[in-house]
Amino acid sequence: MAGTIVIKLGGSTLGSHDTTLADLVALQKKGVPTVVVHGGANVVTEWLRRMNIPTRFVNGLRVTDAETLKVVVAILAGLVNKELVAAIQAMGGRAVGLSGIDGGLVGAQVKDPEMGYVGDVADIGPAAVKALLDAGFIPVIAPLSYQSPPEAGDHNFILNVNGDTVAGRIAAALSAEKLIFLTDVAGILDGSKKLIPKISVLEAKAMLDSGEASGGMIPKVEACLVALPTVRMTRIIDGRVPHALIKEVEGGMEGTTIA
Repeated sequence: MAGTIVIKLGGSTLGSHDTTLADLVALQKKGVPTVVVHGGANVVTEWLRRMNIPTRFVNGLRVTDAETLKVVVAILAGLVNKELVAAIQAMGGRAVGLSGIDGGLVGAQVKDPEMGYVGDVADIGPAAVKALLDAGFIPVIAPLSYQSPPEAGDHNFILNVNGDTVAGRIAAALSAEKLIFLTDVAGILDGSKKLIPKISVLEAKAMLDSGEASGGMIPKVEACLVALPTVRMTRIIDGRVPHALIKEVEGGMEGTTIA
């Protein structure tokens, strides 16, 4: 959709999201259509710990058994999602919270049986998001998916999916103007920890192949590459900077462009 901005709000920046949410409301009042995909891994880990459910990560993805999945759904689609929506509305914005399950937004298949109920995104059905944007709302999306095709099990046909991947795929499906990742680093850094302001698609692929992009940066770079055929620009910026989002939209924010 013309002019739409898709924003991935990282779980690591949720604690400092006050200005981000104020920025979202300001953009909405200026008539900029925005979609938010949020994380919340830190909050999920905290609740798993409280419930004495062990947690384990492989290549940045949470191994998700049926009990872990219940907590992931409750925290991401429940607590984190509704707190964000309530805060946006308290600031005068109009938002609707949903997950990738709702309206057939995100379909996925089991990525690797060893990982449990972790989904590999297979298809995007953006009709519900488009309807909300047309009605003047900010869709706030929790990264969960329905299983497509469904296979019987103890997970109620729900899968846990990576939020960066979801953001990239939704941006691509909407042909968004811009995809912005708000992270807890300045952007993509080189070997000496200096910010790389811009990289090409080929350079981004080389960074993935060589292992120069590592950890949580891998799914972000991959998501940018997935989005770029239909999205005009992808950006990775430091969401901890006050009013980073407004600065980014107005062109005054440091970060990394992949184009």
